[in-house]
Amino acid sequence: MILRAVECEKRYLKTMDKRPIGFFDSGMGGASVLRVAIRMLQNENFIYYGDNGNAPYGDRSEAEILALTSSAADFLLEHGVKALVIACNTATSASINVLRDKLDVPVISMEPAIKPACMCDGDGKVFMLATEATTHIRRYRALLERMPDPSRVISIGCSGLVDRIERGIVEDNAFDDILDEHLSKYHGIKADAVVLGCTHYPFIASAIDCYFEKHFSGEHRLYDGSMGTVSQLNRVLKRSGLENDSGTAQVEFFTSGDAESLRPIFKRFLTMPPYENK
Repeated sequence: MILRAVECEKRYLKTMDKRPIGFFDSGMGGASVLRVAIRMLQNENFIYYGDNGNAPYGDRSEAEILALTSSAADFLLEHGVKALVIACNTATSASINVLRDKLDVPVISMEPAIKPACMCDGDGKVFMLATEATTHIRRYRALLERMPDPSRVISIGCSGLVDRIERGIVEDNAFDDILDEHLSKYHGIKADAVVLGCTHYPFIASAIDCYFEKHFSGEHRLYDGSMGTVSQLNRVLKRSGLENDSGTAQVEFFTSGDAESLRPIFKRFLTMPPYENK
């Protein structure tokens, strides 16, 4: 009886790990993943670090991205995180293997949701929109080659979108010029799926949806990896005995940029409801 009581106490203590979960992105994009985590993991605490001072990562080399991501991970470890989510497709592609070898906490990766997108029915194309860096990094190219029909996927680096979103601009009509620059040559093609391959892009999902509705044929559907990433985080916390079963989610915000001007944008992004496919 005493042994059973001790075992019950140990299980209870294992589910009371109040240490925060670290979220990292090159800027504000990771807030799209964090808002899902806050909804799904309501007892957990979170620390968010945006490397806004060095953003965007999309046009940087793989070596630069690895160095910046490693530095951010060290910052979050110094703040006592129990797990780390690289809430940035570009940073994940460049650094996830190194970070997992280097760090003593679980590291959860992020990748473009091309797998579920490629499973959708239809004979149209899957458009994968991401940063320029993501489309060229080896990890993404290897992921693409594992798809049933890699030729179905059109990978497009959409330089310029992140810069505008970082300024808090998310209106539906505010991105047609940039989207035209990258997508006009594909107008009229049948699109079965559009992958939001950068964590910034869910904030302008409506703008992207409207653009494809106007310029492409087919009944496309939008895909992003936020839910899958948070589901994996939840599994890792449970498997490692790191979950917290009591309390209310608390969020701390840090940035390498101007915190005073960026904090209101961060709070706005956190409270934006996720876009739902029609």
